[in-house]
Amino acid sequence: MAAAAPPPPPAPVPTPPSTVPEGSTPLGFPVFARIRLAQPTDVPHIHKLIHQMAVFERLTHLFSATEASLSSTLFTSPPFQSFTIFILEVSSQPYVEDILHNNNPLYQPKVQVVNLDLPIDDPERVTFRSTGSSSDVVIAGFVLFFPNYSTFLGKPGFYVEDLFVRECYRRKGFGRMLLSAVAKQAVEMGYGRVEWVVLDWNVNAIKFYEEMGAKILQEWRICRLTGDALQAYGNGH
Repeated sequence: MAAAAPPPPPAPVPTPPSTVPEGSTPLGFPVFARIRLAQPTDVPHIHKLIHQMAVFERLTHLFSATEASLSSTLFTSPPFQSFTIFILEVSSQPYVEDILHNNNPLYQPKVQVVNLDLPIDDPERVTFRSTGSSSDVVIAGFVLFFPNYSTFLGKPGFYVEDLFVRECYRRKGFGRMLLSAVAKQAVEMGYGRVEWVVLDWNVNAIKFYEEMGAKILQEWRICRLTGDALQAYGNGH
């Protein structure tokens, strides 16, 4: 008797259509980052950020700023003519029209989408909720800068006094966004340079600045008169 014919091979299981267009990658967890000018209502958050920076830099023994002292000194001149602060805000949702934070003709807020592999766990989300924005908008950092002058260039520049990003938002490109915003403003105003200082033990920051194209000037030292040494000059020193 003839052998039975082998059973036909199983039909291939059709591959379900992909929900991601060919050649693209999933968005992961998008974060909508916005850089805007600070305003007086931001002072409580700015004060908290400066204190966190003092803790990070191990300099809390030098921290004496208060909300009152910040309020009375930071917003006395138009932006870019004196002390200026860019605030970094983040949100998981796109920003809607924000009249409160868009009313300064000298600077329109800049928004950038950052796609992350994992969501950010912010334990201080409620504390740093941005004033006047939706409940999803949180302040993540700031940069404070003001004009200086280079006699060698014959041009003004910007000096960055502080650049700080809260811990859970670090190493995600937000610090670069803040510093880039200052550099872009300097270029638009025809300024000659942007400069700042960095603690010698902060090797991560030094590497970050060098990658951005900054030169670390090893031959220079900071000289400072403050406290009693400064007050002595007001007493006929």
